[in-house]
This record gives sequence, structure tokens and C-alpha cells, in this order.
Amino acid sequence: MPDSHSATPARKLPTPLGKIYDLITGDEDARVCKDIPESACRYQPRNFFGYLLSNVMTKIADELAGARLVLPWLLGAVGAPAAFTGFLVPLREAGVLLPQLLVAAWVRRMPRRRGVWFLGTALCAVAVLLMALGAVNLTGVSAGWAVLGLVALYSLAKGLCSVSAKDVLGKTVSKTRRGALMGSAAAIGGAGVLAVGVYAEWLAGSAHSSELFFRFLIGAGGLYLLSMAVFATIVEAPGATEGGGNALTTAVRSLAVLRSDSDFRRFVIGRGLLLSVALVQPYYVLLAQRHSEQVSGLGLMIIAGGLANMLSSPVWGSLGDRSSRRVMVIAATAAGLTGLATWLLVSSGAGFLDSPWTWAVLFFLIGAFHNGVRLGRKVYLVDLASTENRATYVAVSNTAIGAAMIGGGLFGLLADYAGADAVIGLLGILALVAAAYLRSLKDVSG
Repeated sequence: MPDSHSATPARKLPTPLGKIYDLITGDEDARVCKDIPESACRYQPRNFFGYLLSNVMTKIADELAGARLVLPWLLGAVGAPAAFTGFLVPLREAGVLLPQLLVAAWVRRMPRRRGVWFLGTALCAVAVLLMALGAVNLTGVSAGWAVLGLVALYSLAKGLCSVSAKDVLGKTVSKTRRGALMGSAAAIGGAGVLAVGVYAEWLAGSAHSSELFFRFLIGAGGLYLLSMAVFATIVEAPGATEGGGNALTTAVRSLAVLRSDSDFRRFVIGRGLLLSVALVQPYYVLLAQRHSEQVSGLGLMIIAGGLANMLSSPVWGSLGDRSSRRVMVIAATAAGLTGLATWLLVSSGAGFLDSPWTWAVLFFLIGAFHNGVRLGRKVYLVDLASTENRATYVAVSNTAIGAAMIGGGLFGLLADYAGADAVIGLLGILALVAAAYLRSLKDVSG
């Protein structure tokens, strides 16, 4: 049997799907099958587009039920206290990150992991559909508790998807074709998010806020269900089940690296300080909503967030290849200065803050700087680690930051007491502290 890790040409199928696949990937005379089972080669076009379309649908659904923009605006619209908004991002992120050390070992015991993704996506659909009902039936504190509980369920479900989806991709699509797949999914998904923003700002008409959120969340649930139907077309061969030992024992053993590896420990501390950038976006949403009426400006902020992702990522990526540490420092510094400037503007009562365009620009900036922080720390971790310890570094780092995320929800309590602008100013100061600390990390690029 040929080595599955070598580039093995598979017979080219003269089908319309195969022709489109060849056009996207650049294959001409033969299809590359590298680092996947030989039995998966003949299904590669089908698997490629099954994963692509499913990924696009879930990306758009994620934005329609996003914890950084749509859900904060929803909670503000139904009169929930700011404390609930403060816990949205921590719960959304922690639910994905914290269980990874345990879930990954459980998933590795399964020869086929597609079923885990189905379970996670089905739970995502249930969570957002129940949120839709809450958007039109609940207000105030009861709405806050309902949304937080469903975000927790949604987050755990996304954790199941995260652990299983990459494994299915690695078994069904060739190693040299995954970048084209993910890049195409990001581009199409970004265009879909921009379309959502245009609809919300200019095409939704006089829809009341609760009705618009109901549409968003119903749409997200429908997209998750459709993505399951598309994902079902993927043909997954059985895989190895090594490494599926006792999950708790494996987790405890892995955490010891925080004590033994000083460079990694310093990175984790720096990443913890960078939570100041990850947590701040919902507070911009609260301020924008305070200066708007109904859902005016929501569509502009959705568009701004989508443009920030599309335009800033190539810039940060290019800089990250030179020095990922410098990217984190620059992005954290810029986010911190933006936060302090926002706090000063709100304190001064600047008249132009009543324009939704002002908040769209600010949301674009903070979104772009958050992208830089996220890309920089991902590249830094990959460059810091070796082949032998990279998986452990990723899992331990995610678990530690997931735990820290829960504490980040306390900023929501401060927002109820001092206002969202004060929280933005404080997080801006912490971002500047993070930038200063990150300068002391060793440069691992190049």
C-alpha cells in the first residue's frame, strides 16, 4: 500500500464539481492526495466543497449570534443590566477553551469524529433558536439570565465542533489544499457578513429591534441545520484512536508545563493580559446603543466588523512573519490608546458621538486591533513550540486563558456601577500594560 504521507495522484474525475475543484486548487493533470488516507482521494472534490459550504454557513451563523456585537445589542435592547453583557464574551470563549484538554482525549477514542461535529452543531442550533424565542418574549433580568445560560450551552457545543472539525478536515482534504479551502471559506463568509450588515442597516425597514433579532437568530439556527445537511456529504474514513487515554490524567500531566517552561509561562501571562483587548468590544456596542435609537447603527457596526476582518488580516499576517511579538505589541498599544481616547471623548460629551458612523469607525478600529492581537499570539505560540510539544502548548494555553476569561465577566459589574465608558478606559490601560509586558518576551520569529 502506498505511503499515505506522500503526494499520491488520484484519477481526475471529469465532473462539474471536479472541474471547479481543479480551478480553485490549481490541479490540472492529477489531484494531490497528501497526508490523507488513500481511500479519501477519490472523494476529495466532494469533501472539499462539503467542508467549504458547511464552514461558510457556520461562519455567517456565528456572526448572526455573535457575543461581541449582536447579543450585546440584543441585551441592551431588552433592558438587561450591563453586568449580563460583560459575561457574554467570557462565557462564549471559556466554554470553548476550558474543556478542550478533556474533550480532545475523548474524541481521539473514536475512529470517526464526524458525529461529534453533528452533535455540537445541533446543540448550537437549539441554543440560538431558543435565544430567538427569548428575544421576543423576555425582557430585563430574565432575558439576561436566559441568554447567558444559552450562550454557555452554545459555547460548549462550539467546543465540540472545534475539536472534531479540524480532525475531519485533516482526514478528508489534502495537506496542500487546506489553505485554499479555509481562505475561500473566510472570503465567502466575510461577504455574507457584509450582506447581513447591509440588510440590517438599509433593508430591514421599520422592523422593531426584537423582531430583527428574532430574524437574525432564526436565520442562524437555520444555517446551522443546513450546514449539518451539507457536512453529511463528507466521506470520512476510520482513523487512528491512539492518544485517547484517561482525559483527566492527561490534562493534569500537561498542565505541569506551566511550571517547567519559563518562556511558555511568560507567554501565557502575556496572553492573559491581552484579554483586555478581547473583552472590550461589547462595551463599545453598549455605548453605540446608548447614542442610537432602536437598531440604528447596528448594521453599520456589522459591516465595520466584517471589513476589519477582511482588511486587517493580510497586514497583520505580513508583519507577523517578521515578528509576531511586535504585532502583539503594536496591536495592544493601538487598542489601548483607542480605548483611552474613547473614554475621554465620552467624558467630554463630544457631539459627533451621536452619529452611528462614529461608532462604526471605532468598532472597525478595535476589531482590526483585536485581529492583530489574535493573529500575533497564534503565530507566536506556533513559533515558540516544537513539533513535540505544540499540541500540549495549545491545549494548556487555551485552558489557562479559558479560566481567566471567567474572571473577565466582572468588568460587566463595573459597567453597571461606573458606565461602559469607564470600563473601556480601564481595559485600555490594561492593554497598554500588556504591550509593555510583551516587549520583554523573547522574539521567536525568523
